[in-house]
Amino acid sequence: MAPPRPYWKGYLKLSLVTCPVSMMPATSESEKVRFHTLNRKSNNRVVSRYVDAVTGKEVDDDDEVKGYERGENDFLVIEDEELESVALESARTIDIEKFVPREAIEWIWLEKPHYLTPSDEVGHEAFSVIRDAMVAEKVAGISRLVIGRRERAVMLEPCGKGIIVWTLRYGDEVRKPETYFAEIGDGDDDPKLMSLVTSLIEERSKPWNPDMVSDPVQEKLLEIIESKRKSAKKVAKPKGKEGEPVHAGNVIDLMAALKGSLEKKKPGGKKS
Repeated sequence: MAPPRPYWKGYLKLSLVTCPVSMMPATSESEKVRFHTLNRKSNNRVVSRYVDAVTGKEVDDDDEVKGYERGENDFLVIEDEELESVALESARTIDIEKFVPREAIEWIWLEKPHYLTPSDEVGHEAFSVIRDAMVAEKVAGISRLVIGRRERAVMLEPCGKGIIVWTLRYGDEVRKPETYFAEIGDGDDDPKLMSLVTSLIEERSKPWNPDMVSDPVQEKLLEIIESKRKSAKKVAKPKGKEGEPVHAGNVIDLMAALKGSLEKKKPGGKKS
């Protein structure tokens, strides 16, 4: 299958080394089931429009402007020209400004991956040199890039013959884990409990397979849609699967639950 057309084309730049590149999202949700909002009476689509919060009148595109709230119903108007003055000089160049050890960037900073490739044969050598040098030094590049009219911090890391461009969360977007984990005990684990849990982990450990993260909701939605196509009957609400846990607010004994889980694996063990 041919790769999708790039949605961004520009240049990768490191000092005086420059090469033309193309970028494509590494993930896609195009196959997901999507719904439109309809008017039940007419079956026509419902559209959204900006209206004035006080007058209720629709606002023309030319009259829409950015505003910073400094108090209740008190806004500072920021013009597009002022926003553009702090933007990147070039929206078409990934200029690698600095390098950091790849292991220094934790997963929580990574947002969305994109594939970066040279866009013509002339740029293959420059692209390969930048990629291979990062591999040799075990570093990732840090830069900025305009994606979808929004300026993003990005990280570049080698991936096989290509480069992955990760959009990064900004520093004020990531919360410190200590705020949430401070009250959790250090864990003076019962050796018997630890043995049972490790046994469960060993029994359930398998090689990674993308099917492990398939979307059952998506599959059910497709079944409902197909059923709707074939019949005008009302679709019954889906019932819970047999064997799903019943949440009745009961406190379950941890040791008993773990032993029960292991018992299922043994010959002649009780079935759920």
